Amino acid sequence: MRGIRPFLRDAWRLAKPYYTSDERWSAWGLLIAILALRLLLVGMTVVLSFWNREFFNSLQNKDFAAFFELLFVYRRTPSGFMPGFCEIAAVYILVAVYFTYLSQWLQIRWRRWLTVRLLGEWLADRAYYRISLTTDRAAIGTDNPDQRIAEDIRDYVDNTLTLGISLLANIVTLVSFLGILWSLSGTIELFGIPVPGYMVWVALLYAIVGTWLTHLVGRPLAALRFRQQRVEADFRYSLVRVRENMEGIALYSGEAEEKGFLDHRFGAVIGNWWAIMQRTKLLNALTAGYEQVAVVFPFIVAAPRFFSGEIPLGGLTQTAGAFGRVQDALSWFISRYPDLAQWHAIVERLTTFHRAVVAARAAFGTGLTVADAGERSVAMRDATIELPNGMKLLENTDLVLEPGESVVISGRSGSGKSTLFRALAGIWPFGHGRVQRPVERCLFLPQRPYIPLGTLRHVVTYPYPATAFSREEVAQALEDAGLGQFVSRLDHDEHWAQQLSGGEQQRLALARALLIKPDWLFLDEATASLDPEAESELYRTLKAKLPDTTLVSIAHRPSVAAFHEKHLVLERADGRPGHFVQAELAAANGGGR
Repeated sequence: MRGIRPFLRDAWRLAKPYYTSDERWSAWGLLIAILALRLLLVGMTVVLSFWNREFFNSLQNKDFAAFFELLFVYRRTPSGFMPGFCEIAAVYILVAVYFTYLSQWLQIRWRRWLTVRLLGEWLADRAYYRISLTTDRAAIGTDNPDQRIAEDIRDYVDNTLTLGISLLANIVTLVSFLGILWSLSGTIELFGIPVPGYMVWVALLYAIVGTWLTHLVGRPLAALRFRQQRVEADFRYSLVRVRENMEGIALYSGEAEEKGFLDHRFGAVIGNWWAIMQRTKLLNALTAGYEQVAVVFPFIVAAPRFFSGEIPLGGLTQTAGAFGRVQDALSWFISRYPDLAQWHAIVERLTTFHRAVVAARAAFGTGLTVADAGERSVAMRDATIELPNGMKLLENTDLVLEPGESVVISGRSGSGKSTLFRALAGIWPFGHGRVQRPVERCLFLPQRPYIPLGTLRHVVTYPYPATAFSREEVAQALEDAGLGQFVSRLDHDEHWAQQLSGGEQQRLALARALLIKPDWLFLDEATASLDPEAESELYRTLKAKLPDTTLVSIAHRPSVAAFHEKHLVLERADGRPGHFVQAELAAANGGGR
């Protein structure tokens, strides 16, 4: 566990932006209202302390009139006016209801703002993509971003408000009841020395010993909670992967392998949970014993004054109640230790994730820079493209693609064709150099198309809204791409990634190109799942429907070369940087990916 000051500093850095944002007035207004209601609840416990004294005194004195009035009527007592229990309870219920309501209101507003902010930062400057390329993601705090955004933010907001308000309320409770307990304790002599307010000192000593023992026993819980969140998310992610790849697993008959892997992931969940159980058992044994002793401890300490007649029964119960309140306030750390351990883990996870996102955004543009130079051509100047491990795929390379001259690029498997595709798109962060292209008029289609959630119409028009194109335009694009059978289902919201085969998904991606009509269309084996005849048919459709579009294809089939005017081969051997060689179209034999 890190030091308390760095941890609190991180917790404050997560909270501060919301309370200084454009929502700061509503945020502070709700927070102040919540604090006021919580302090009002503390004040009512003070009132109940005095009511409790009068009530038990009425029982001791067998005073039925006072007993009845204390239950129902606002009355005058020797110590002043005292509301009846029903009146106190009615106000208490009203305050408690609105305290919870306003707390939940602030929680959802804060969570919404923080989620939108972190989502925006994660998606901005392709930070999500850059950190996904890092090999040791768990070490830098970027594992399972879905959990960190969806669950950790929710729990951070909830725990921060709950613990913060609880701490403040306990401080006020301590101050409120400290004076009461001091006045009720009287003075005793210890070794001939008078000790005023002795029960205050007893409560303080009791809480100090309990806090020290609790921290000693419960300290490892924070690290265990941190790890539990990670292994739970890893297991959940593995289940999602099975759901997303059901057909492939079924075709390979890989159920046994998948079960073994899932058992291994779930074993990590169980193993860490057992460690939490063992540590929690020790902590609960300590805290339960501490709390049980605290029930009778004040009566034992105050009993001599009661039996000697110094205080009546009501005074005894008020003394015990005040002692309990002071002891509870001083023992806040003990009772909240598991929550504090979980909060510590959540703050650590959010902080490390946010730092990774900030670092990824700060590094944006350190790879190949993409600029819209106002030229129609696509040029790569003095480009060095590397793998994340530093291996160079290309070094100080120039490449110029002219508009109207379609190019097919081939090469052996592992030569770096797909990485070149990503570099031209401007998403590959490893390397340096410049890419000049008409940024707004280029469309890149990878081998595995992205199929978003939503209606089929939205899937086809992605990344544009479904309303960006008319229904007739979308239907025509599907017809041209050979997906006419799906036109009647344009408004169906289904899991299209599972509904469509690999070939149909590639046809759908080409339907996007037919709809968007870019000036440049880059295809990274975007028809590899189709048979040669269907592939040729689609390339003829692209040529016919997009006569002003320049095609740049990464492909391995010789038939693809027939639809291009230029053929480049990316040659690379023995781990050395590669280079481009122009080949004759008639001799184009492609190559493996």
